[in-house]
Amino acid sequence: MPFDAMFLTAVAAELRPALVGARVDKVQQPARDTVVLQLRGRDGGGRLLLSANGSRPRVHLTQAQLENPAQPPMFCMLLRKHLAGGRLAGIRQPAAERMLDLTFDCTDELGVPCRKHLILELVGRNSNLILTGPDGRILDCLRRVDFEMSELRQLLPGLFYHEPPRQDRRIPQETTEAGLLALLARPDAAMRLDKWLLAHFAGLSPLIARELSFRFAGETDAPIPTLDAARLAAFLTAEFAALPPVQMQPMLLWKDGAPTDFTYRDIRQYGGYLRAEPCESFSALLDRFYTETDHAERMRQRSQTLRKAISNLHERTRRKLELQRQELEATHDREQLRRQGDIVTANLHAITRGQTLLRAEDFYDEDLREIEIPLKPNLSPQQNAARFYKDYARAKHAEQVLTQQIAQGEIEEAYLGGVLEELARAENERDLSEIRAELEVGGYVRPADRRKQGKQQPSKPMHFRSSDGFDIFVGRNNRQNDQLSLKTARRDDLWLHVQKFHGTHVIIACAGVQPPDGTITEAAELAAYYSEARESQNVPVDVTPVRCLRKPNGAKPGMVVYDRYRTVLVTPDAALPARLRVE
Repeated sequence: MPFDAMFLTAVAAELRPALVGARVDKVQQPARDTVVLQLRGRDGGGRLLLSANGSRPRVHLTQAQLENPAQPPMFCMLLRKHLAGGRLAGIRQPAAERMLDLTFDCTDELGVPCRKHLILELVGRNSNLILTGPDGRILDCLRRVDFEMSELRQLLPGLFYHEPPRQDRRIPQETTEAGLLALLARPDAAMRLDKWLLAHFAGLSPLIARELSFRFAGETDAPIPTLDAARLAAFLTAEFAALPPVQMQPMLLWKDGAPTDFTYRDIRQYGGYLRAEPCESFSALLDRFYTETDHAERMRQRSQTLRKAISNLHERTRRKLELQRQELEATHDREQLRRQGDIVTANLHAITRGQTLLRAEDFYDEDLREIEIPLKPNLSPQQNAARFYKDYARAKHAEQVLTQQIAQGEIEEAYLGGVLEELARAENERDLSEIRAELEVGGYVRPADRRKQGKQQPSKPMHFRSSDGFDIFVGRNNRQNDQLSLKTARRDDLWLHVQKFHGTHVIIACAGVQPPDGTITEAAELAAYYSEARESQNVPVDVTPVRCLRKPNGAKPGMVVYDRYRTVLVTPDAALPARLRVE
């Protein structure tokens, strides 16, 4: 995504009239590398998101309601101490740099007015958010950089803040047509136009460099030696003069129905391969683009440890089941052991101690063909016969034990697979906490230290309302499924679950009325969407009254049995949950 210096210039130009003069009302830190400032003022305000994420650094106003941790991080507490109540006095961006300096009029501990700076550096994996005091010293930063991490530039509390070293590249808006002609005449200009632009000018992204090449030459990889230098210099002079904040239009690029990129101008290089959609503002563009991807990435990171532990258990259970099935298959040949014992017993008179092989007629064979039976030379004839009977009895007992173990293992494998599916669709920190609590009770993970975590209210099932007005409830995890299906739901409500896939429980609140087929279809689509079969078509979903459900003694959380049901086939619709969601 091209969050280059020019795009940052456009964003800053949009933020200044809305935020400068507003006061800091709240400071929140929903993620380790993301801070949200709630600003209020006579001329506007809003929730300013500042992200120093290594792969998605950005700054914009957001409407997304991000979930905050129960215990605020230390950096958040520090920002509250120094910035709460302060007034945003200015937003400064060094020329062609991916850096934004927010200046706040505040007061110190003695009530003396002073100025503090919150500096956002948007430089990829080195992105950072730094708070400095009136004297220019660093109060703290999201990522501390010591001498071992960098010999050139350290970011530690107490040190004076210095801007990142400038790159030896020209600022596009300050370059004249004559200067461009001189650069194009140099020997090192014998390269592709887009590569040359990136090498000599600051603030341009690869996307914009390719677009300039396409606009002038009709191709994104046009070599400079084949181009008219005078025409190119005049073209670039005009394009550089129109860079933000002179001309800027928020554009969201779509591919296959999903947003893939964004920029500050119309893009033509992709033709019909990508669709460009103008947006009302840069903040709306970024909020729309990042909300879902950022939330999914944050949940993936937060659940990584838990997901890894359960994945290892699931894989271990799967391998154990495979070995047990192989052992069970081997016990099916035990009848041959009994027959060999009978033949040895019938030929005891022909066996002597020390003999290693018995050749005798197989009286179990219709043609009485000769059979060879291996013997242990250190055993007597009677002991050799008893050995075959003992192996036969052991195999018979092993079949009974392995059958039980495999049945238990299959339940365990299905349960762990269901937990992995729950982790994949967890929407917030509360969902993860409830899943972890369930696993702690089952002994799958070690109990966490609850003293370090704030008390959280239990989550509620997802609530939808069908097009016919029927309430539909969808469980978030196994324990909630038990509560929803076995305690909350009425006996005449309808219960739905995807067939032969891991998924959640879905309840249609009937209130004594038979819901129409349209409601059942929508509920079935929800059951299919919130399951492993989300990307499949013609997914079978079982429908049965709640009164037909039964939970076996000792069953895992979320596991029920039922015998009377009907099955409907549906294809999950990704837009349906948002359309029917109530809360």
